[in-house]
Amino acid sequence: MQVVTWTIKKMEKIYTKNAPDAIGPYSQAVKVNGLVFTSGQIAINPAVGDVEATTIEAQTEQVCENLKNVLEAAGTSLDKAVKTVCFLADINDFSSFNEIYGKYFTNKPARSCVAVKTLPKNVLVEVEVIAEA
Repeated sequence: MQVVTWTIKKMEKIYTKNAPDAIGPYSQAVKVNGLVFTSGQIAINPAVGDVEATTIEAQTEQVCENLKNVLEAAGTSLDKAVKTVCFLADINDFSSFNEIYGKYFTNKPARSCVAVKTLPKNVLVEVEVIAEA
């Protein structure tokens, strides 16, 4: 059996005013060892600090814009996403979610998408990303 060791180099916390502030004890994203790990983004409009969108399409659009801004602050982009994890409040929104998601994640990263009982602020969608730095 081969043992692989992985040393964590300096971890950089990422912050941008162009995405919502964390609503808990976490960072918008961290960059480490050539990867960026975003926290889950929900449909908070950073300009007003609240959720304005009411449809799955509009919330997905806001989530993707928030993720785009966090990744840009980390020096990367949605095009460098390697994995996403998507949470839907209602799995019946899957196809509507996919339509908007596909406009942003054109490189088709690996993805998990699951329905959950409740999301923060009772939003309809939350997405997190792992991207190349």
